[in-house]
Amino acid sequence: QVQLVESGGGLVQAGGSLRLSCAASGRAFSSYVMDWFRQAPGKEREFVAYINRSGRGTYYADSVKGRFTISRDNAKNTVYLQMNSLKPEDTAVYYCAAADRLSARENGMNYWGKGTLVTVSS
Repeated sequence: QVQLVESGGGLVQAGGSLRLSCAASGRAFSSYVMDWFRQAPGKEREFVAYINRSGRGTYYADSVKGRFTISRDNAKNTVYLQMNSLKPEDTAVYYCAAADRLSARENGMNYWGKGTLVTVSS
């Protein structure tokens, strides 16, 4: 079992930045690929980014490419999402997830956090 707890959400103005964190406990964190997803009000949950086990490989949704950066610290059992140049359309609940293999699909995830709310005002 892996427990995931997100933090760092909040209210920010358009153009601003936030850094989300996801702390993991339980089975070896470094054995999992880590993803971030988000769900905007009234919309389906969507993929944001993933990072491979070593941290040297990343992949992003087109909507966030160039603005968001995913990273991980295996010594701290934590994955991060640095979000810059935020837009009102980035407003959503952000979830981290752990997977046994590389995947950008919800059904590819093994464990989920409960999410943290990011609100971007215009």
